[in-house]
Order: sequence, then C-alpha cells, then structure tokens
Amino acid sequence: MTAGEANGRAERPGRRCEPLRPDLRLLRDDGRICLLLGRIAPGAVPPLLPALTGALIVGTLLVAGHGRLTGITLFAPVAALLLSGLASGHPHDGRFDWLVPPVLRVTEYGYLAVLGLASGVPGPLVSVLLVVVVCLHRDDVARPAVGTVRRDGVRAAALGWDGRMLVIAVGGAFHALPPAYGILTGYLVVLLVHEAVRTWSSTPVTDVRVRTTAADDGVTDRTDAGKARTDRTGGARSATGTNGEA
Repeated sequence: MTAGEANGRAERPGRRCEPLRPDLRLLRDDGRICLLLGRIAPGAVPPLLPALTGALIVGTLLVAGHGRLTGITLFAPVAALLLSGLASGHPHDGRFDWLVPPVLRVTEYGYLAVLGLASGVPGPLVSVLLVVVVCLHRDDVARPAVGTVRRDGVRAAALGWDGRMLVIAVGGAFHALPPAYGILTGYLVVLLVHEAVRTWSSTPVTDVRVRTTAADDGVTDRTDAGKARTDRTGGARSATGTNGEA
C-alpha cells in the first residue's frame, strides 16, 4: 500500500482505520536528495552497511574537528548522504534492516547536537530543534498504528534527515550557524503545528459518536433490566407477605 492510498483510506469519513505495518523506507525519513540517489541503483545496495559507515564517518569527522565549525566537519553530511542515499531505494527486507532508521536518527541527532553546542549555538535553541525533529520522527512511528502515514508533501517539506543536516552545514559555511538553527527550528515548528491541526480537524468523529451512543444504550438497557428485576422481586415479596398475613 502506498502512502497516498493509506492517507486516502485513513481520512475518508465513516471508515474505520486499520493499522498499517510500518514501512522502514518511510521511517528512514529521506529527503529529496537521498531519494534521487536511491534511483541510481534501486535495490542493489544493502542499506545497513552504508548507514553504519556514514554514522562512523560523521562521528570521526566531528571528533577530528572537536565538534567545531571547520571544513572537515561540514563535509560530514555529504559523506553520510552519499553513502546512505544510494541504499534508499532498497526494499529494506533484510534480517537486520530494521536497524537502519535508528542509525540514521543517531547520525542526525549527534550531528545537530555536537556541532551546535561546540560552535556556540545557544543550548535551548539546539534542544528545541532536536525536540521538533524527534516529534517528526515520532509522528512517522505513531501514524501507521491508526492506519495512516504522513502525506508526501509534508514529508518533502520537512526536508528529510539529509536536507536538515545540509541546511545546517550551509549555514555554517556562511558563518551563520545560530541563524541557521533558528530559521530551521521555526520552520519545522510551524510545519509540525500546521500538520497537527490539519490532522485533528479532518479526523472523523462518526465512529466515536456511534460507540458512545451504543455504550449509553447498553447502560440504559442494563439499568432498565435491573429495575425490572427489582420490581418483580419486590412484587413477589409483597405477595408473600400478604399471603402470610392472610
């Protein structure tokens, strides 16, 4: 099932949403550049080894540059992108391919946190950016359980893990790292809030009302049945007492 079919089925009023099996390719959170690289040799490159190699290179470059803004540090996203992007077209059906999304998450979080804090970006700003990115990834994990996924347009607008790292790298190349963090954070916050409001506004409430009405009817029926049994019991006791007095 494609993302468009899942969205269409989940947002159709009056239909009960069925859980979907999470697609590891969606949990990767790839941007446009990674997806384009994945078309070079779709399915030919296994995804786990490139992801691990990219994470290792990013970590090595950050350590070599002591986390500060240097040319070698700015090269880290490009290295991770070239390695992991080539495997984005793989179906991710290997035994250990479920490890790919966590490895990419560690790569992105580590790069954003270490580079920002070591380069003088205010700690609260770095923290807010990380929280927003975590919320985006949490959205990808939670939506399949209710039978939907993020829309393709929203996914592309979020830039992907590769796009976000490149934005920060470009900001650092122009010696504007704090503004880059601030602009990216504000942009993602607006996008996240807008999508949350849109999703909640379009959620059908028909099923909820039907279940509530059915529950109320069940309680009423049980109450009426209990009253009827009480009346019959009371009537029988009254009849017994009258016979005894007679």
